[in-house]
Amino acid sequence: MSVSRLEFITKIGVEDMGDLADSLDDPKVLRLENLDTDLRPPRSALAATKQAVDDDDANSYLPFFGLDSIRQASARLVGRQSGHTYDWKTECVISAGGLSGVLNVLLATLEPGDEVLLTDPTYVGLINRVRLAGGVPRYVPLIPSPEGWRLDLAALDQIAPGPVKVALIMSPSMPTGAVLTEDEWQAIVTWCQRAECLLINNSAMERILYDDRPVIHPAAFPGMREHVVTVGSASKEYRMIGWRVGWVVGPAAVVADTARVSISNVVCQTGIAMDAVAAAIDDPDDGIRSSVETWQQRRDLLLDELADFKVIPPHGGWSFLVDVSSLGFDGPTASRRLLELGKIAATAMVNWGTDHTRNYVRVVFSNEPLERLRGVGERFRAALT
Repeated sequence: MSVSRLEFITKIGVEDMGDLADSLDDPKVLRLENLDTDLRPPRSALAATKQAVDDDDANSYLPFFGLDSIRQASARLVGRQSGHTYDWKTECVISAGGLSGVLNVLLATLEPGDEVLLTDPTYVGLINRVRLAGGVPRYVPLIPSPEGWRLDLAALDQIAPGPVKVALIMSPSMPTGAVLTEDEWQAIVTWCQRAECLLINNSAMERILYDDRPVIHPAAFPGMREHVVTVGSASKEYRMIGWRVGWVVGPAAVVADTARVSISNVVCQTGIAMDAVAAAIDDPDDGIRSSVETWQQRRDLLLDELADFKVIPPHGGWSFLVDVSSLGFDGPTASRRLLELGKIAATAMVNWGTDHTRNYVRVVFSNEPLERLRGVGERFRAALT
């Protein structure tokens, strides 16, 4: 019998679909189910990693809160994006990946029963971490349309601010690829100020933006520097998934408490990875712009291929959702048919928000090149029509 803390912790779906696709050992299967990428990390990061393997100092628990190099680089990065200056010694701690950082901040800021504002849909891994930390998810809907997703501002305005202690927001969001506009960020900021709550900005994909959309950082809004904690990651923008390095940057008091949680949780980060991530952050040839161009080409091809289906276009990120409910399927059924009849691995969105997410399957376009994506529309039609 599971302990009570696990009562509402659900599967993410990707683990089962990924294992199933692996077991088929079929190169014809399109791997559209999980957030891997075939685009390589910056060359500077690879060189620094290779050097660290032979450096005995990198084979160490110390320093517990991250090497000076990565703390300095992370503080500078968040400073550039937000327009503020952060003290890397007191306002930055390094985490073992971005989601470890998110959990540590939640554990440092929530009392059991506190509500956490999330968009709906959102990544089930964020929902589960809220619950592990004793929090209660409170959802504000994202509204789908043929033009993309928009935040439901009227619904946000109706949410009682009192029980909400933290807003956990990601833009671009997973799994939708929704990108908040200036007005939507302003509405969230205004709501957080009214609620007197902390805003955790999950910035893992903040520069993976399409059609020349600008980066908007919530700490840049007036009065928000001391109320925003930015949790970043090397996994997506720098294509460094296996390095498991993230950062938490924000007000000193919150960062200090997060550090106390961190040393009691994962203890330390990956020693041979931190200098490599620092090198990537400081590298003017980091490859982010060219990678975004490649991912946008893949997105555009898929949107064209799937024009006959109810696709909600993403404005950023690595994935988008297809609503299969009008075809007479729920997400799990469509996912199974896509794999069996179309040789497409795509994850059903059960538990990625409220009940309506059962209507969706997610398509990830970060890990398959254009030549393999061509013809995906025929595969969808074979499986779902």
